[in-house]
Amino acid sequence: MSKVLILGAGTAGTMLANKLVKALPPTASITVVDKDDDHDYQPGYLFIPFGTITPERVRRSRKAQLSPKVELVTDAIVSVDPKARTVELKTRTLSYDWLVIATGTTPRPDMTEGLTDERIWRKSAFDFYTRDGAIALKKAMDSFKGGKLLIHITEMPIKCPVAPLEFAFLADDFFRHKKIRHLVDITYVTPLDGAFTKPVASKKLGYVLEDRSIRLATDFAIERVDPETKKLVGFDGREIPFDLLVTVPTNMGAQYVIDSGMGDDLGFVPVDKKTLQSLQYENVFAVGDASNIPTSKAGSVAHFSIHVFVDNFTAAYAGKPMTHAFDGHANCFIESGRGKAMLLDFNYDTEPLTGSFPVTTIGPMSLLKETRLNHIGKLAFEQIYWQMLLPGRHLPVPTLMSMAGKVPAEKTKES
Repeated sequence: MSKVLILGAGTAGTMLANKLVKALPPTASITVVDKDDDHDYQPGYLFIPFGTITPERVRRSRKAQLSPKVELVTDAIVSVDPKARTVELKTRTLSYDWLVIATGTTPRPDMTEGLTDERIWRKSAFDFYTRDGAIALKKAMDSFKGGKLLIHITEMPIKCPVAPLEFAFLADDFFRHKKIRHLVDITYVTPLDGAFTKPVASKKLGYVLEDRSIRLATDFAIERVDPETKKLVGFDGREIPFDLLVTVPTNMGAQYVIDSGMGDDLGFVPVDKKTLQSLQYENVFAVGDASNIPTSKAGSVAHFSIHVFVDNFTAAYAGKPMTHAFDGHANCFIESGRGKAMLLDFNYDTEPLTGSFPVTTIGPMSLLKETRLNHIGKLAFEQIYWQMLLPGRHLPVPTLMSMAGKVPAEKTKES
C-alpha cells in the first residue's frame, strides 16, 4: 500500500484529499494532518468586523469536510525529513511515499517591530486575517467614533491580495451607514506602486478609491510601528499617524517548512509552477498558498490548480510523465461596498481584461467593472465553498484561463 501524506486540511488540502480518494487506486492510503479540527471559511473573516457574518458561521469541523476514506490526524507538525520520508509530529512520527504540503500561509505580526507592543496590539492595531483578530476588530469598529483609519499591507505576498482593498471599501460603507463617514479619514497604505496588485487593474479601477474619498499611500516599505506616537514609520523616513490601524502582517509559510530546509526565506516551497512538484524532491509537492508559484495566494488558485494537479499526481503515482500544466489561473471578486463588487480574471501571462465571465457576451459576471451581480456572486461563493469546492465536485467554470468573453488589450485601447 502506497502512503500519500497531505500536510494541512485547509482549502487546498481538503479539496485535494477528496479528489485523490476518487482518482487513486483503492490500495492508496490518504492521510491528512492538521493541528486541530477547526476548518474556517477564511473569506468570511473580512465580514466579521462589520457584523455581516458571525464568527460561528465561518467555522466547521475539518473531519466533516473530508471523505470517510481519508484519515485525519490532529497533531502539530514539527519537521519533515525528505530523505527519510518521515514527518515528525508532536506526539508521533509518520512515514510517507508521497508528500503534499498544503499548510498555507500565516500572518506574522511579530515580524514587524513595534506592531505587537501591548500598548497597541488588539487595542488600536488589529489584523483581520485570523478569526480572533477579526473578532477583536469588530469591537473596535463598533466603538470607533472618528479619526485616522489606516488599512495597511506590510509586504507581499499575502493571501487574498484584494482583501485589504475590500476592507477599505466596506469600511467606507460601514461608516456611511453609521453617519460618521465625514469624521473618519481613511488611508490605504501599500508597498506597491498602485492600489491593486495588477497594474492594469490599478489603472482601470483606481477611480473607486477616489470616488469613496479614500487616500492612497504607495511604495510604503514599513520599518517599524511606533506604539507611543501611533505612527507607521517607513524606511524612506515617511511617518503615517493612525488612531485605528488595520494591518495585514507579513505572511509566511509554516515554520516547519523553514526548519526542514524545504522553503524559501518566507517559508514557501519552491515548485515547478506548472506541475507544483518540488524542485528538490520528486515525491514532494506543494499546493495552495504553501507554494511559491508567481500568482495570487487565493482560494480560486487552489481550486484551479488542484484540478490540473490531480491529473499530474495520478500520472506520477503510476510512474508516468506529468503532461498537464497549470497556467496560474486566478479570479477574484472584490467587494466595493454599496452592494456592488468587481471581478478580476488573469493568469501567469495575462493581465486582467474587460469582458464577461465565464461565458462570452452572456457572462453573467462582468470583468473589471462594479456590478450588483458580482456582489451576489461573491456572497453565493460561501455555499459553493462548503457544498461544491471542498467536496471536490465539478464547478462549471474553466480550469485554465479562457479568452472567451474577454476584450483584448489592443481593442480596449482603441475604444
